[in-house]
Amino acid sequence: MKTYLVGGAVRNALLGRPVREKDYVVVGSNAEQMAELGFKPVGSDFPVFLHPETREEYALARTERKSGTGYKGFVFHAAADVTLEQDLLRRDFTINAIAQDLETGRLHDYHGGRRDCAAHVLRHVSDAFSEDPLRVLRGARFASDLYLNVAPATEEMIRATVAAGELADLGGERIYRELCRGLMGARPQFYISLLRRWGALREVLPEVDALFGVSQSPKSHPEGCAGVHTLLVLGAAADNFWGLPVRLAALLHDVGKALTAAQHLPSHPGHEESGARLVAQICRRLKVPRKIRQSLLAATAEHGLIHGFADLNAEQILALFVRIGALREQDSAECLLALASCDHASHPQRSSWQLHPSWHDFYRLLAAAGSIDGKAVAESADNPAAAVREARLKAIEDGRSLLSSV
Repeated sequence: MKTYLVGGAVRNALLGRPVREKDYVVVGSNAEQMAELGFKPVGSDFPVFLHPETREEYALARTERKSGTGYKGFVFHAAADVTLEQDLLRRDFTINAIAQDLETGRLHDYHGGRRDCAAHVLRHVSDAFSEDPLRVLRGARFASDLYLNVAPATEEMIRATVAAGELADLGGERIYRELCRGLMGARPQFYISLLRRWGALREVLPEVDALFGVSQSPKSHPEGCAGVHTLLVLGAAADNFWGLPVRLAALLHDVGKALTAAQHLPSHPGHEESGARLVAQICRRLKVPRKIRQSLLAATAEHGLIHGFADLNAEQILALFVRIGALREQDSAECLLALASCDHASHPQRSSWQLHPSWHDFYRLLAAAGSIDGKAVAESADNPAAAVREARLKAIEDGRSLLSSV
């Protein structure tokens, strides 16, 4: 029985990047022996175990054989006779196919992973790469996060995998998980650009792919088409270290522009409303969690109003607060304001490090409306709902008067 450190921990150490998680492969053992040593089995598809003390993952060395379609269409063989070299052969990229002996520190590299780490190249291990379409999304993530150049042969194989329709076998939930990991990297705009270059964006998010080439007003969007604008907004979200809901909103907020009738171009009247309908469809397809879905819908439907927030009257402002549920909780409000900030900052002549001009006014007026004790107002009113509404409108109007006097 021999244990090796593998995968991202070895790769990141060679690249001079932080090592956050450690994974291990065990050669010369079996499930029964691992259980006897106190390891807890957690893998459903193949034998993976948690260390009894560190809780780190230890997987038995295994081989894979394609048996069907999609990323789940594999038969795994994990046994004591599987060698380290056989296990590393099944891995996706050479930089992930390096093992380190825990006793001696020696690196076992059968596929040139160290060379590719030094050259910052992303290269596939073998022709079996194309058997798992999920590797297309992983490849875009590694290349963008780790600042790697994709080897020409690997890019050719990725394009062929996409052209063969392999991505159609990926489930929406799995696409969502991989998409989230890519968006939370340091360069999500480059991640999306790579997926588009390979033809994969058209397969996993056709609504976003359709934005490229859609014209916009040169005055308000000198950067060019709606697709380029989306990448700039996404980049601003990353520059400001916003979390997943804001990055997803940045990616999806303008999808309605692809539906604009030709006679209206380069303007996009009503794109927020049509975009919200598309985002609802995307969320269903990708099985986006409910809370994030609510934030995405609010951000898509309402971001235009934030850009014109200074011109809204008290009734319009209160209606906005109600629609996004801001008087109950502020997750959707924060996502909306953050998206609007990134949207505003994406203009080439503005810094990406700034809040939207209406940010502070929005929250001051929200605080004014939220300061009304609805229960106390309702108890002394003949028409409780109308009384609470009037009290909140007055609070907003008073707040606006105060802001205008400052």
